[in-house]
Amino acid sequence: MTYRLYHMQSSGNCWKPRVALHQLGLDFELVDVDIMKGESRTEAFMARNPNGRVPLLELPDGRFLAESNAMLAYLAEGTDLIPADRYARALVFQWMFFEQYSHEPYIAVARYWRHLEGKEPPEAVPGQIEDRGYAALGVMEQRLAEAPFFAGDIYSIADIALYAYTHVAHEGGFSLEDFPNIRAWLARTATTPRFVGMDWRP
Repeated sequence: MTYRLYHMQSSGNCWKPRVALHQLGLDFELVDVDIMKGESRTEAFMARNPNGRVPLLELPDGRFLAESNAMLAYLAEGTDLIPADRYARALVFQWMFFEQYSHEPYIAVARYWRHLEGKEPPEAVPGQIEDRGYAALGVMEQRLAEAPFFAGDIYSIADIALYAYTHVAHEGGFSLEDFPNIRAWLARTATTPRFVGMDWRP
């Protein structure tokens, strides 16, 4: 039963299901898709994902699942990466929604422009990106003063979701110097069983 992950190695969103698959010990293969060359916009790819984006997960039964956090929720079902307790489970989703709405649009977008494109973000948004990115980091710092992980005492897919672009925040121009709790959490996350970094390939 092998999963197939269509991905781009340098993408934090693609790293999320990649590390989850590995930590859960699931069989999978990678298919490289270079979005910079338009490979996710081909007719063949868009027949699999009409949104034309990676990552895209092909399940062993041939069905497809898009959106990195949806993949995390699917893969984690019935495992230690998502708690059975109703409230703790809701906390996991709370932080995953936070990642998509309050974190990724600023920290990941800044990284895309500055690190991958080698340009400054469009003139209309640079100040907004910095202000809102640091605001998101501030919310994370406060939470991590209360608990070792985002859902509490246990490592979960919420930590995978937020680790993805936080650990490369410097590539988008964000400093973590004033966020000691975040830095300690990054170190804890990187020591979880079968953890692999963004550069790892099976």
